[in-house]
Amino acid sequence: MKLAKRVASLTPSATLEITAKAKELVDQGHDVIALGAGEPDFNTPQHIIDATVIAMNEGHTKYTPSGGLLSLRKVICNKLRTDQGLEYLPSEIIVGSGAKHILYTLFQAILDEGDEVIIPTPYWVSYPEQVKLAGGIPIYVDGLEQNEYKITKDQLKAAITPNTKAIILNSPSNPTGMIYSKEELAELGGVCLEHNVLIVSDEIYEKLTYDGATHTSIAQLSPELKEQTIIINGVSKSHSMTGWRIGYAAGNAELIKAMTNLASHSTSNPTSIAQYATIAAYEGSQETVEEMRQAFEERLNIIYAKLVEIPGFSCIKPQGAFYLFPNVSKAAELSGYVSVDEWATALLEEKKVAIVPGSGFGAPDNIRLSYATSLDLLEKAVSRMDEFMKEKTSILSKN
Repeated sequence: MKLAKRVASLTPSATLEITAKAKELVDQGHDVIALGAGEPDFNTPQHIIDATVIAMNEGHTKYTPSGGLLSLRKVICNKLRTDQGLEYLPSEIIVGSGAKHILYTLFQAILDEGDEVIIPTPYWVSYPEQVKLAGGIPIYVDGLEQNEYKITKDQLKAAITPNTKAIILNSPSNPTGMIYSKEELAELGGVCLEHNVLIVSDEIYEKLTYDGATHTSIAQLSPELKEQTIIINGVSKSHSMTGWRIGYAAGNAELIKAMTNLASHSTSNPTSIAQYATIAAYEGSQETVEEMRQAFEERLNIIYAKLVEIPGFSCIKPQGAFYLFPNVSKAAELSGYVSVDEWATALLEEKKVAIVPGSGFGAPDNIRLSYATSLDLLEKAVSRMDEFMKEKTSILSKN
């Protein structure tokens, strides 16, 4: 069968690929430590689960409005007002089947063939593929390591063309964990206003910040920037609800209506009981959110100190999310490998540590390690990586 060009051109997910390789080794009986996870290793808080059972027993298992329950959209408006001082109406909110699907719907709604979307690198693996699926063209701008993997206003200006439709800003970032400051956001926002570029602000990791760092939405900086921005968020990371598949967007009512019309012909509506779970997530106690954040912060501080001692590793300490993104190009060179991808494959095969090569994120010198797993496993994984490097460099020195 001849497949459509749009799917034939897709790049497979690097995270899913490494997960599949790790699973194959586990099935063969190997002791694999997988650090590719993009989800918290905590269960959904009990009060959310309890609220969902009540919703099911009360019969809330039918279709809902395509853009989400009005009651949930009101709760999201309250969340945005309380957390960020942002005022939205329910008509300016759409709820979808996860933040990923919200992004997909957004690009389908705003992009025509040949429209360009600026994507800072390193980037989350699905951004460019979703842009391409909508007929758009990803325009990559390098977030340099010396600038904490963030782009500057001058870089942004240079990338804008008459075809530029939008820019994606992900802060805190997957995969780097870096956070844009208010000043940096203001500079980028000024350029976007000047050139009428839509700002897609992916804030899915907003609750996971460390060492005193704080998250700011670019929409908070001025009424003009709020109008120019569409916020993408959800409960997957903040409330450990990845499998519930609830995300949302907040933005211009006309755009939200277009996205809702499109969603009505794709998913019909987000899962009904997951919407009630999200109401409970936002209206209930936030203690578990903070407990999870504190656990991630503890792991980060312990593992980061050990990781940077491994020969050939250099790593900027992340400020948010739950990933480390070390540059291991020197480690690959010291080990005798021509690329980080080869180095990562050998690490999995020989030491049974599964990490995601940075090439999938537009950063071929790096690897992404998730610390959304137990501290015991993290320490074992770092120890194995250290052993791997010492063995490889020892062999090469003898030769």
